[in-house]
Formats: sequence, C-alpha cells, structure tokens
Amino acid sequence: MTRIIVAGATGWTGRAVVEAVLAADDLTLVGAVARSAAGRDLGEVLGRPAPLGLTVAATVEEALAAAPADVLIDYTKPGVVKGHVLAAVARGVAAVVGTSGLTAEDFAEIDAAARAQGVGVVASGNFALTAALLSHFSLIAARYIEHFEIIDYAKAAKPDAPSGTARELAERLGDVRRPALGLPLDQVTGSREARGGTINGVQVHSVRLPSFAATVDALFTVGNSRLKITHDAGADATIYADGTLLAARRVKDVSGVVRGLDTLLFGG
Repeated sequence: MTRIIVAGATGWTGRAVVEAVLAADDLTLVGAVARSAAGRDLGEVLGRPAPLGLTVAATVEEALAAAPADVLIDYTKPGVVKGHVLAAVARGVAAVVGTSGLTAEDFAEIDAAARAQGVGVVASGNFALTAALLSHFSLIAARYIEHFEIIDYAKAAKPDAPSGTARELAERLGDVRRPALGLPLDQVTGSREARGGTINGVQVHSVRLPSFAATVDALFTVGNSRLKITHDAGADATIYADGTLLAARRVKDVSGVVRGLDTLLFGG
C-alpha cells in the first residue's frame, strides 16, 4: 500500500483526489491537510455518514510528523506549495504537485533537493489526460513548426496568470525551440502588453472571463496553414484525479523532478 497525504484536501480538486484515494485498493490515506477544517474528522468534513478516524491537520509539517507517508499530493496555493514540497522531500517523502504557480527556478531548486534525498517529484500543470495529450502533441509539433503561441482561458477570479498548464507548456516548448516572431517585441508600437507575456521565449496570452474553467490553445502556423491543439475542461474536478493517482503510484520510481503527466505516459 502506498501511503498518501493530501494537502488541500477540502479544496475543489483536493476533495476529488481524496475520494479517489479512499476508493483505491492499493493506496491508503494517512493524512489530510486543510487549514479551514483542522482538528475535524475528515469523514465529517466530506459529509460522509460516518467518521473516517482521520483528523485533518492544519499544516503539511503537522501531517508529515503525525504518520509515516510515501507520497505528498499537493493541491493548495501558489504561495505555499514550494515550502510544502521541500518539507516532504526533506523527510524522504515523494511529492505529486498539482498546484500551479511554481517557476522554472523553483523546480530547479526542488529537483536538486529531491535528488539529494533520492526521492521523486512529479509536477504537472494539469493532470487531466486531455491536457497530457495537449502537451505531448504540442511538443511534437514544435519540432517541425517554428511559429507558435499559447492562449489560456480561465475564470475571471483565477489569481495566477498564466495558468499552470499554460506556463508549463510554454517552458517546455521553449526548450524544444524558441519560436520565430514576425516582428521583434521591442519594435511593437502601441501597447507592448497586448503581445502577451514571454515565458522561455514563448508568447502566452491569458484571458480571464466568466464561464471558462480551464482551456489552453496551442497555436502553430506554417505557411498558410494553421494547427490548433486544445485542452478544454469543464467544472468537474474528477478529471484530474485519475492522472494524479497515476503519478502517485509511479513517483516512487522517479529521482528528482519530472514535469508533465505526458512524460510519465509517453517518456521524454
């Protein structure tokens, strides 16, 4: 049995992951972290008819100290996720990171710490299968097409821009090649910001409007032809649970940071 702690256990995605862990035959939930529900039985928090006998912890450090664990799954907030992962790694606990907001520099620091401890960290901006395929196909397309940009859409109140999915995709596409620009950015007249943000050489545009949940378009053009690869998710967090649990099962075979669910599925 793989022993799991879920941080952000009462959040939108975290709750779906907790339910999936509880339903799995090969995983056991040994810790749940949610500051707002700290001290309460997890079964009560989830609205179950009977208690689970698992008290919700206020912090990741508290949960790590309370019970031996193999994997920390984090669906919390950008400002705290790095500290959570480093705390787990320091104890020799692997991590699966679904929280967005970490930069390439953050991942480099986490990778060094994880390798020093001989543990793995799997981080993905999106653990949905369709998002993994978006990344996989886009990385292939970038080998052959030199013009590409990314548009990401999310709800109006989403705090991070771009989304973790879009940021991760841009960083990885930029490692394949830096896309060609028809006009250098320093020659843009009017509002330079209208050309989007630059992440690892890739232009990323974030749209924040009501009715969107999580959509990312990878746009490629060659000559007069265009290719658009889209991941489009609705308001159902269960789509992320299967990929998260797949990562939790495989992270023990990893050393250092692996970025992207597609890497686990297809290698790379």
